[in-house]
Formats: sequence, structure tokens, C-alpha cells
Amino acid sequence: MPQRMTKVNGLATRYLDYGSPAKGAKDLVLLHGLGASLERWLLVAPTLSKYFRVIVPDIVGFGYSDKPTVEYTMDFFTDFFDKFLQNLGIEKPHIVGSSFGGHLAAEYAIRNRRKIDKLALASPAGVMRTSTPILDQYIMAALYPTYENALKAFRDMAHDPSIVDEGTVTDFVRRMNLPNAKYAFMSTLLGMRYSPPLRGRLSSVIAPTLVIWGDEDRMIPVQYAKEFREVPNNELVVIKDCGHTPYIEKPKTFNRIVLKFLAGKEELVP
Repeated sequence: MPQRMTKVNGLATRYLDYGSPAKGAKDLVLLHGLGASLERWLLVAPTLSKYFRVIVPDIVGFGYSDKPTVEYTMDFFTDFFDKFLQNLGIEKPHIVGSSFGGHLAAEYAIRNRRKIDKLALASPAGVMRTSTPILDQYIMAALYPTYENALKAFRDMAHDPSIVDEGTVTDFVRRMNLPNAKYAFMSTLLGMRYSPPLRGRLSSVIAPTLVIWGDEDRMIPVQYAKEFREVPNNELVVIKDCGHTPYIEKPKTFNRIVLKFLAGKEELVP
């Protein structure tokens, strides 16, 4: 992997930088979900890197980036993300965010209207105000990270449990046992819960926005997709037989949809 490190506000931040496939290639930033890491994007990033300079960070508090003892609010995350982009000299990128990463991307687009080119949100968080049994199970797996708890959480999150591999489970358990990992996880949950509602503010997003959802998502059900119709220039694509992570469960389908939206390149994905 093209792994790099940078310091953002003094915090060590791990990220992947696939480089530019051609002169003038657009920057594309991929933002992972709650408790996740940049590895979650590895099934789609190599293909996307044929058309864009793909950047994939471990968001501060997660993965193998630093996990400071701070309040993990949306103010904290949007400031971190803005400084991260500045560190890498990235101006007006495309952004793809998953779940919590989708919440962060949407919030960033609201606060920094002219700093995003196009926005894609995969099963984004930020509009669901009550939990679901699958989310509760995932939270318990983060707080009590045994192999068995994590395996069940990841399998139940997916439409097809067989797509969950041992490496995903063991890496999650390893990361959630790192110092301050559980604190960062729970503080982020609280920060999301008490953040300003996206509803009523999404109308200020000016970037063309794609919303992607799995029809069998039981963590954040597809019914919440309607909340994002408030974005003036929005498009919704629902993927059949897919759970919460379409870029893992249906990577080729995901890339076709994203490339068509970002660059009209759908026909080039095998």
C-alpha cells in the first residue's frame, strides 16, 4: 500500500496516497466509517486510482492514527479534515464518505460549500436519531472486542455474511484494543448524537451529491435516504442485495456507480 504519515494539529495521521495517474488528475478523498480504518477501501481504491489521485486517511481517533483524549465533536473532525487537506495541498476534491465518514463529508460540505467538487455518500450517518439492533451490536463489539463479537457484528452488518474475512475481524479487534480506541469510539458516537442536525441544513450543499445505499442495510436502513433529498443537486442509487458497506459487498458495482457520477467512466469498469 502507498502508505504515508503526516501531522495534523500535531497529531500523527496515517493515510494512503496513490499519486496522480495523469497530469491534472482530480483529487478523490475516501472517508471511512465509525471504528473503521483506511483498509476498508482497499477493494475499490486501486480501480479509482486509475482516474484520480486517491487519498485515504485513517481519520484521527481511528485506524492507526493518533487517538488524543479530546471531545470528538463534528467541530473537531471538520477542523481536522480541513487541515489534513491543507497539509496535502488538496483544493476542491471529490469526497466519498461512508457511514460516519458520510456524516463528516456532509458536514464539511455544509460548512465549506466551495471547497468540494462532487460529494458521494455511502449509507451516511447523521440523520438517524435512534439506534438499531445491528448498530448496538457493533458498538458492543467495539467495547468488548473479542473475535466472536466482532465476527458476528460484521456478518450481521452484511447482506451476505460470507464476504466477511478473517483479516477484517482480527484487525478490528487489534485496533479496538489500542490505547484510547474505545474512548475515541464512544466520544465520536456522542459527538455525532449531539451535533447540529443535518436536516434543515443540507439545502446549503452546493456540490452535486450522490447517495448510495444497500437495500438490505440494517445498520442505517435505506429509509433514511429520503432525508438527503434536501440537497439541491442530488441523486440516489440503491444497490440490490447489499448491506451497510457497498464498497466491500459490491465493489465493482460501487465503482461503476461512483465513476459514472464523478467522471462518466462507468463503461470502463470491468
